[in-house]
Amino acid sequence: MELRRIRGSLVLPVVCVLGGVALLVVPREGALLRNLVAIGAVALGGLALLGAFRPFRFGIGPEGLTVRRPGLRRMIRWAEIDALVLDEPPPVEGTPASPRLLAVPAPGHPLGLRGNARHPVDGRAAVELLDLGQVREKPEEVSAALTRYAGGRFTDALACRRAAFAVEEFTIGLRGYRTDQVDELVRRGQEALAWGGEPERASARAEIERVRTGGLTIAMRGYSTFQVDEALLALSTALADDRSTDRETTS
Repeated sequence: MELRRIRGSLVLPVVCVLGGVALLVVPREGALLRNLVAIGAVALGGLALLGAFRPFRFGIGPEGLTVRRPGLRRMIRWAEIDALVLDEPPPVEGTPASPRLLAVPAPGHPLGLRGNARHPVDGRAAVELLDLGQVREKPEEVSAALTRYAGGRFTDALACRRAAFAVEEFTIGLRGYRTDQVDELVRRGQEALAWGGEPERASARAEIERVRTGGLTIAMRGYSTFQVDEALLALSTALADDRSTDRETTS
């Protein structure tokens, strides 16, 4: 499976470059500020165009991953990877982040990238191989290909969280619950259900009940209080469900 990069619109970068060049070409006395603005426009537009046409390749196949991106241009064989996980950073002010593909190198195989992430299940150091916000394929398509070729090395943390406890996107409006506080609570509860043991579930439920009792922080713009209250009640109930106590801790 070959992934296709999203280039985005090139109109604005081209306009910046052409407009900046036009300002520089037309002579004018005492135009230092104008020239500085023109140079800045050319530089910004040029960087955007350079990034759009920079070589990119990401292939998923029987032998491994074929990667061509800044800092890494080679095939990574499956034997070099101890674990792969599809995950996403926490939302920022209620806006979901794009999913990332993280890899835990096998012992003796550093992959040539600096570790800048952690495996969400066991906390091992990992490297980011791909930002799925840069490709056309949906996370479900990438997950299916990795499940087929990477086998037991691959974990779809996104799907695991959704399967453990699905949450509809909260409405954002005036005077709602602070988004980062709610996102942290929901994520912690989902992960306790998805791959935690009894201590993790009990701890997550206790934190949710503590916050519900004391009241969540109200922000000028935040999540719908009604929706969040309903979701946290359901999540707390799921964490207390005796049917989930046979799970084993994986971390």
